[in-house]
Amino acid sequence: MNAVIQSLLNHRSIRAYSDKPVEEDQLRTILHAAQAAPNWINGQQVSVIVVRDSARKAKLAELCNRQKHIEQAPVFLVFCIDFYRLRLAGEMERMAPGALEEDLDPLLVGATDVGIALGTAVAAAESLGLGTVPIGSIRRHALDVIRELGLPEGVFPVSGLCVGHPAEDPGLKPRLPFESFSHDETYNRDQKPLMERYNAVYADYLKKRGEPSPAPNAWTRRIASYYHKPYYEGIIAALDHQKLLPRAFRR
Repeated sequence: MNAVIQSLLNHRSIRAYSDKPVEEDQLRTILHAAQAAPNWINGQQVSVIVVRDSARKAKLAELCNRQKHIEQAPVFLVFCIDFYRLRLAGEMERMAPGALEEDLDPLLVGATDVGIALGTAVAAAESLGLGTVPIGSIRRHALDVIRELGLPEGVFPVSGLCVGHPAEDPGLKPRLPFESFSHDETYNRDQKPLMERYNAVYADYLKKRGEPSPAPNAWTRRIASYYHKPYYEGIIAALDHQKLLPRAFRR
């Protein structure tokens, strides 16, 4: 097994960091790798805000449900959908970006490209011996984050990423059975037995992590509760504020 595959299979989320700084050449390597990631039509619909300032990290940590590892990590990256450049290109070419007004596909494009760039950044960082954890709650108070980072219309924060030297090894988190993830030719709808099997594996993992009596349905209960109702309020308003919400979805 080569080093790249070994690194990918070894992935774990790191939420405790040492005081050792991330070197500038390491950070630039991570960012260059993320910029080189595939993207639709070479539109390069992603921008990354690099946050090192302690006060700004503390502010973002507060907005992200008081996640202290955002403050602790020497570098916090905010990955954004970026259609600001598209708007400028439209002005330069005298073509209004009507797709942003009429269609959801640009949001799918932007979110997909952010995900690819984020995953590439994680892989690059881990190849350098650094640890990371994505922070989805950068969207919890999206409008406040937009103001804090000075994001123009067309730019929306999708995910943060803590980067630093690990101060712990939390171990590998088990995944769903492989046959639940990989489907041959057509989708296998018989997922419940696989999910029940994973519930048992996940409960055992939680017990080994220190939870004394994890529920036997720990994973399905957790994921169902996250999607039982909208998790982050204000997403539609924030997208509308950034001129990224199609007309049909405006309230």
